[in-house]
Amino acid sequence: MPPAPPPPPGEPLLERGASGASAGTPTAPAGAEGVRGGRVAGGAHGPEHLRALTSVVLDALAEAAPARGGPLPAGGPEAVERNTRALCSPVLPEEGIGPEAALGDLVRAVAEGAADPADPACVAHLHCPPLAVAAAADLAGAALNPSMDSWDQAPAAGVIEELTTAALARLVHPAASAPDALITSGGTESNLVALLLARERAAGGPLRVVTGANAHHSVHRAAWMLGLPAPTVVACDHGRIDPAALDRALTGLAGAPLLVVATAGTTDEGRIDPLPEIARIAERHTAQLHVDAAYGGPLLFSDRLAAQLVGLEHAATVTFDLHKLGWQPVAAGVLAVADAAMLAPLSLRADYLNADDDTEAGLPDLLGRSIRTTRRPDALKMAVTFRALGRRGLGELVEHCVRTAHEFGRAVEAHPRLRLHPGGIGISTVLFRPAVADTLGAEAGDAVVAAVRRTLLAEGRAVLGRAVAGDGDGRSRLWLKATLLHPNAATADLLPLLDLVTAAADRASTASAAERAASEAPAADGTEVPGTERLSP
Repeated sequence: MPPAPPPPPGEPLLERGASGASAGTPTAPAGAEGVRGGRVAGGAHGPEHLRALTSVVLDALAEAAPARGGPLPAGGPEAVERNTRALCSPVLPEEGIGPEAALGDLVRAVAEGAADPADPACVAHLHCPPLAVAAAADLAGAALNPSMDSWDQAPAAGVIEELTTAALARLVHPAASAPDALITSGGTESNLVALLLARERAAGGPLRVVTGANAHHSVHRAAWMLGLPAPTVVACDHGRIDPAALDRALTGLAGAPLLVVATAGTTDEGRIDPLPEIARIAERHTAQLHVDAAYGGPLLFSDRLAAQLVGLEHAATVTFDLHKLGWQPVAAGVLAVADAAMLAPLSLRADYLNADDDTEAGLPDLLGRSIRTTRRPDALKMAVTFRALGRRGLGELVEHCVRTAHEFGRAVEAHPRLRLHPGGIGISTVLFRPAVADTLGAEAGDAVVAAVRRTLLAEGRAVLGRAVAGDGDGRSRLWLKATLLHPNAATADLLPLLDLVTAAADRASTASAAERAASEAPAADGTEVPGTERLSP
């Protein structure tokens, strides 16, 4: 038997026996490729290992989309679970099956069972299709695996993050003397850190948070996590904070340190709070201002649309997400601050990461750039995208989504069997409902709307969202929601959704009528007819 070849550079040099295995190590099965089953993605030979495995992934992705046949698999949760288990079980076998087989099975399973935001009929959530250039950059980041908590784990990645955060900070706070930004896991973390920083700046009592009824749930969760009093919720007018109600609420809390949280792009309707008025009211009450612009922030990339965010520059902190209207793979959150000094409370010393003498010697301190320790190089994919498209190119994609939403809204409005929400379009969010739902009672009508959404989900035909929002008569009703984030889907690609909705509504309303008739009809033998389960919103 010829001697075992030496390991490639970068792989551990182990003492080997005659078989080529390290001394004292039992020979692993072929599926695990012996002692080389753990080939790494980085190093001099990492690209070779990745190239072969990436082709397996790409083949599985290419085959999965036609197999799925639509924006998500048909059959609902039970079918997805059954099919996924068939390909993935057991996840931890006694003996491995090898990287190619494992990749092929699991990637196929997750892709065939995906809700694919790249399909024009997948429009339920703030869930974007990532750009290919961003996904490719994410692969590089995963292969190199820098951890952004110390310079000696991320020398160049730290510089890229600094460049990226500086660009975003200047975009949000163009007139500030020393703006800064942090990379976060998304809007929830950004809002949490914003409240944390506001709490640390507060003096004279516990911070009181005042926000609109339209605020994201993460604002309330952040207050709870930070031990703050529950936020004071003020009324909204057509989905936006009512400035008069905000003024009254702040007056009632006079004497306490205050934080106003406004929203630029609400989850349900895409509304932007009246930021200039809110900023003036907050200043009059000496309240800090945070704006959750996780959805709407990327409007700043567009010269034509940025005016919708006038007033944002007055906020001390701004949440800004790029895995929504920015086409980045999750996660890609940002928290911009008007003054870098506001980040001082995040400073922390851990000798193994940022010892004083290392910092004094010139090693950058990254630990105070997050509430997390280990974190991914998420700025890399953002920086690649920014360099590839430029601000103008990003702005054109944002404008495309907004324009498509307005065109889709006009198509809904022109459709005789659908009704557009009277509030119009919010950024790129369109609310609508089948007209047949309006002919029924309030509960029955909402039940039909809910049934339409679930029917299309179960059939794998469309992924539409749902939102409760005020109607023209002041009553709250359930609406279907289309959040249009596809950077190149045309309006024509979206129009089939309208026929799918009306057909599903016809079936749902017919079923509802049959259920009502059955529940109201007397039994032939005089016994009481058992009630049938009603669809609920």
